[in-house]
Amino acid sequence: MGKPTGFVEWERLVAPKRPKAERLGDWREFVNARPTEVSRAQGGRCMDCGVPFCHQGCPLGNLIPDWNDLVFRDKWKQAYLALSATNDFPEFTGRLCPAPCESACVLAIDRDAVTIEQIEKEIIERAFAEGWVKPQPPATRTGKKVAVVGSGPAGLAAAAQLNRAGHSVTVFERDDALGGLLRYGIPDFKMARSVIDRRLKIMEAEGIAFRTSVDVAFDKLKADHDALVLAIGARRARELEVPGRELSGVVQAMDYLERQNRAVASGREVDVTFSAKDKRVVILGGGDTGSDCLGTALRQGARAVIQAELMPAPPTARTNENPWPQWPMIFRTSSSQEEGGKREFGFRTRAFLGTGKLEKLDVEHGDGRRGTIDADLVLLALGFTGPETDALAKQLGVKLDARGNIAVDARFATSVPGVFAAGDAQRGASLIVWAIADGREAARHVDAELRRGASVLATRGADAAFGGR
Repeated sequence: MGKPTGFVEWERLVAPKRPKAERLGDWREFVNARPTEVSRAQGGRCMDCGVPFCHQGCPLGNLIPDWNDLVFRDKWKQAYLALSATNDFPEFTGRLCPAPCESACVLAIDRDAVTIEQIEKEIIERAFAEGWVKPQPPATRTGKKVAVVGSGPAGLAAAAQLNRAGHSVTVFERDDALGGLLRYGIPDFKMARSVIDRRLKIMEAEGIAFRTSVDVAFDKLKADHDALVLAIGARRARELEVPGRELSGVVQAMDYLERQNRAVASGREVDVTFSAKDKRVVILGGGDTGSDCLGTALRQGARAVIQAELMPAPPTARTNENPWPQWPMIFRTSSSQEEGGKREFGFRTRAFLGTGKLEKLDVEHGDGRRGTIDADLVLLALGFTGPETDALAKQLGVKLDARGNIAVDARFATSVPGVFAAGDAQRGASLIVWAIADGREAARHVDAELRRGASVLATRGADAAFGGR
């Protein structure tokens, strides 16, 4: 694959980013395109591995060596066909996935991995630009109706696959616009909303129906459809039960990000409650959501920002207990953390202090020191505890697992016949690539049940390249 000596001749070159001062002045995407020849050389770094462990790292089983080689040989349309055989939305993963495939790249044992994620993005962007991404409605319809609840990546992937199999699919979304967390949870500077809308137009042209602003009755949906797929995500935010939580200025991260995303979409200023302008901001949580809050607060004009993590700082390199090709549990710096702010580790909040509104945090540092920090806005980016299941359990009686997620078997089937679940709703909060993989696999099992036999949809990975599309 690629050039036999490519990984020796060429170093890893990531895509250039817009200057920090420039990108902090707007909400546009900050990653620029690479010259075509650079991308081809980066594809040429992919080795002819005896066992391509990138397949193991990717939940979708993407045919990574194949499309790397095709890019190197300047066969971009064939690269697009290979890429889209296993991934319905490479324009999403090419921007938002943390790229576990790169951590599992054989080059990553002692060198820098192939720039797999960026190549993926470049393939699909060229495909859209060249007009290769066209609606592919099924030639025939089965007469079966499927309802998908939730329009995040899992729900959209399930809908795309089930529609491809010839079933009539309707996607129901509680929000006023489609996309789930892609729409209102991911900042525009990481992915423009136009990227979502572009794909939705393709899906609508393929025959998928979308309904927004709908609080569904799950029991009625089940009665009216031949199958029901639950892709409702895991939106229940983890709380911080400490004194002063009720003070004005203590805000859940997703509420904060959603308000800003809506403001960008409408062209209006965000409400002062959800604005960091001229405020001292503390973000509790060191993960991706916390990083998104950091980038947002900096763009809003925060006076100062601290992103604090409960755990101590991770090591700068793999430990013996964390060998390749496992995901490396190491210290990282996100694009937002590059832009500014201060990072703290081993940081425990004991109380929020203030009279009516937040004024300070009572904190304990990793070395045991106690003290206070001035703050006007605290963002709780502490993760998620599972899906919102009260109505679901009451109306359908689906069983939940020990963590409060929707319990499913190996076929993604719930305890209620004809009802399936995919993505974060059954897995817990996870990666976008897992959501798409789960949506595809759930669709395959739904299709098999509706046909009372084998599915016409492809299984994970390489099988998709042979008759799957």
